[in-house]
Amino acid sequence: MSKISFFSTTDTGITVISNRFLDEYMPRANGTFVKIYLYLLRCFQDPSLETSISHLAEKLDETEKDIDRAIRYWEKEQLLVVTRAANRQITAITFTLPSYDNVNTEEDLPSNTQEVMETAIIKTATKEQDRPKATTIHKPNYSEAQIKVLTEMEEVKWIMNTVERLLERLLKPTDVQLILFLYESVGFSAELIFYLYEYCVSKNKRSASYIETVAISWAEEGIDTVEKAESATLSYNNNYNAINKAFGLNRAPGTIEKKFMHRWFHEFCFDINIIEEACNRTMLATGKPDFKYADKILENWYKKGVTCAADIAKLDEAHAKQTAILAANKQTAATKQPTTNNRFNAFPQRKYSEEDFLSMEQRLLNNRS
Repeated sequence: MSKISFFSTTDTGITVISNRFLDEYMPRANGTFVKIYLYLLRCFQDPSLETSISHLAEKLDETEKDIDRAIRYWEKEQLLVVTRAANRQITAITFTLPSYDNVNTEEDLPSNTQEVMETAIIKTATKEQDRPKATTIHKPNYSEAQIKVLTEMEEVKWIMNTVERLLERLLKPTDVQLILFLYESVGFSAELIFYLYEYCVSKNKRSASYIETVAISWAEEGIDTVEKAESATLSYNNNYNAINKAFGLNRAPGTIEKKFMHRWFHEFCFDINIIEEACNRTMLATGKPDFKYADKILENWYKKGVTCAADIAKLDEAHAKQTAILAANKQTAATKQPTTNNRFNAFPQRKYSEEDFLSMEQRLLNNRS
């Protein structure tokens, strides 16, 4: 990957952590995101440090996806301004260090730096709809005053009334907090919130905690339209139906089983045909739908770089050859005669012919006479 350049709106000779960052931004941020932000500041102070995404991931013992998510989070918090190339790779990061005494520092910036910041912000805004949201989304606790202001909006009123009809009951305080969170913080449209509740109610799931879990999952996967949500839910239903069929199950997957399925699809990123093959092999080996056994098969394939059925066939062929070699070696070892070396046969052995035996027999007869 290309090397990332760093710029700052503040000229300092040391790595500076502002009190405002520590007081306001750090407490509500994910710990991993804070760690990555601090190391990015360190990189800014020393241009000789390697600063590619892959190196940052290795240095901080995180995935490249986590590094990217952290940068996007701080970009959303407006503490970073990120410049990206046409292929979406990061080429520069501008720090906008927060402070109490000088929150708006744009007037003090050099003209070229201010231009870079403004350009980067414009590019970020135009691409926001195409970018998945950060994994960690801060969930505020809305005050009564905030609730009053937000619920006076016509769109929010429509959401509240629609959700009440779907839930077939009056909204509880937790329901109101969740709806405002989805609308104001997560950024779901009114139509997407309606589809979210409609989808959960269709599964007979009405609790706020369940609905929030589904919503966060969608946000993490970049689902920000009804069309994307419909496609994702259809794909999910088709996938778990295929797994149920392979395992011979006639029921919805349980909580633990869903975790296994999520791991197979989102951590291992396997296609359904590979997962079905693992399920089929599990049934042949154990005679029962054992998700844990199937997970071991898929984990082994993931570690060995399997991406398609052809890769599985190569592994099977290599395993068959290795098994054949081990069997041949075992058979050879079993049939091989051990050589005995002791004091009774440690000298050359004579070979006797038939004439020798007849001669010895004649001598024995003569001795008897």
